[in-house]
Formats: sequence, structure tokens, C-alpha cells
Amino acid sequence: IQAAPVHWSRRVLADGTVSAVVLNSGGANACTGRTGSEDARTMAEETARAVGVTPDAVAVCSTGLIGVPLPMDRITAGIALAADHLADDGGEAAAVAIKTTDTVHKTAVATRSGWTVGGMAKGAGMLAPGLATMLVVLTTDAAADGPALDSALRAAVRTTFDRVDSDGCMSTNDTVLLLASGASGITPAAEELAGAVHAVCLDLARQLVADAEGASKEIEVAVVGAATEDDAVTVGRSVARNNLLKCALHGEDPNWGRVLSAIGTTDAVFDPDRLDVAINGVWVCRDGAAGEAREKVDMTGRRITVTVDLRAGEASAEIWTNDLTAEYVHENSAYSS
Repeated sequence: IQAAPVHWSRRVLADGTVSAVVLNSGGANACTGRTGSEDARTMAEETARAVGVTPDAVAVCSTGLIGVPLPMDRITAGIALAADHLADDGGEAAAVAIKTTDTVHKTAVATRSGWTVGGMAKGAGMLAPGLATMLVVLTTDAAADGPALDSALRAAVRTTFDRVDSDGCMSTNDTVLLLASGASGITPAAEELAGAVHAVCLDLARQLVADAEGASKEIEVAVVGAATEDDAVTVGRSVARNNLLKCALHGEDPNWGRVLSAIGTTDAVFDPDRLDVAINGVWVCRDGAAGEAREKVDMTGRRITVTVDLRAGEASAEIWTNDLTAEYVHENSAYSS
């Protein structure tokens, strides 16, 4: 199920060109029928008129409550107002404007020799692969064509945003865009562009986890010794989505048994009698049984690393998640009201 702005933007981006992006917060324009499609088109048309481009060159992004029609009188007025206040230093204001349940705005930048990649993101809940209730817009003044941008962005998303798994819930409005103006006049090598885009995506992805709804712990699940990268990702995701473990880590309980239970639900290659698990550097599980004393684990800080060694190969992957708290339950039980 994809929101109306996602359908619109897919059509706009089919030829690899886009001149403007319009974003609104407060309404997802998802599951809103034909009216929603017309509203997405209207947003593109109003933006195109305001900035002097054609509607088929305007991508549209929306975020907020699903199933509720957009207040188009406010949307169109907002587009005109935003267009009147376009400025070179307006990035921070835009990042603030697109927040929903975010507690902070999220921006990142990677500066290279004569050119730059910058980005903004919103997202605090429904964060899981396939992106999330997450909007990300990246821009660069490097000179690059559509295929080069597409390649760099897909490679970056695969190991950054697609490795964020806050609550296992996906959304209808997920969007990541990368636009290049070419204003610097510099055409970077493919690997240089990919590196800068990855750096910005990684920074923003970690900010999303840090601001996850109700979170008190930022958790990195690092899987090593996997037979394949797919196995590493599968195991990491299973551990990251285990609610019992997330509750334990919230309570600063290094419960490695819950890690093993999560691993056991996967089809990854491993020998149960060879599994090792460390929590914040203390190997509390060795060879599938108790290892070092749990009391050695310091979990008082905000960041926790759970390391899983499958001892089945050389592949690895990291998944980023957070703990499960009463605050998360409260935010999501009261969201629509």
C-alpha cells in the first residue's frame, strides 16, 4: 500500500529528473482514494507555479496520520508562503517543519574538495526496512546524471536506512530522494560520490535511531562470522525485533538467552553449540552457553552493542534499533487523538 504522493513521485522520477520537492507534515495522504491522488497533483501544480517549473518535475512527500484527507486550503497557502521564503540558509527551517513525533530535527553534511552532499530527515516511529515513516531529501552541488545518483543512493540506502529497525513497522509514505544541481561544476568519481552519499545517509540513519519514539537506549546489533551477508542481516534483524530482548535492554538486563532465542528463529547457517554473544564487549555467552559473568556488563549508558558471532564464515552486518519503553506505548496509543 503506497500513499498518493509516493505514486506521484514515482511517475515524476521515471525519467531521472526532478526540479523541486514539496513536503508536508501532519497528514500522510495515504488511503485517501481518488481525492488523495488529486491532492498530490495539486501540491505539485501549486509548487510548480510558485517556483517556475512544470508539475511533472515536482516530487511530493507527505507524512502524518493515514486515512485523513489533507487540509488543502492550508497546504496551498503553506506552499505559497514557503516559496516566498526560499533561501540558501533555509535548510534547517525545512528540517524543523517536516517533523511529526520527532523531538529534534535531523540534518547532515559531507564536504569534499569543491563539492558537498547535504541532507535532512524526519522519522521517529514505524522505522523498519523498506524504509519507514521516514522522509529524507539529499542534495548535492556535484555534477552527476540520474544513473550515477541512483547507483550511489541505492548503495547507501542498502547499508544505512535499510539497516534501521526501530519497531519492525513499515509505512505507506517512505521516501528518500537525491537531487544534484551541478552548481559546483565538479563531476566526482563514482566512488567519491558514493562515499559522500553514504556518509550523509549513515549520519541521518543513526540520528533516526537516536530519536526513536520513547527510546532510552540506542542499540547496535553487530553480527559477525556469518556464512553470508544475507545471513548476517537476517540474524541482526531478528535480534533487533525481539521485544523481550528490547525490554530486557531497557531494564539494563544483559539477557543473552533472548538473543539466542531470536537467532534460533532464523534460517541462517550456524551451530547452536558454537554461538558467542557479547553485550557491550563482555562475552556473556560462549559456545552457546553461559560465558563471562553478567555482572561485568555496564549498561548504564545510552548506547548498547550486542555482538553475535555465528562462527560460520566471514560475513558481517549491523542493524540499529532501540529499547522498548512505556513511553513508546503511550505515544502510539495516543497518536491519533
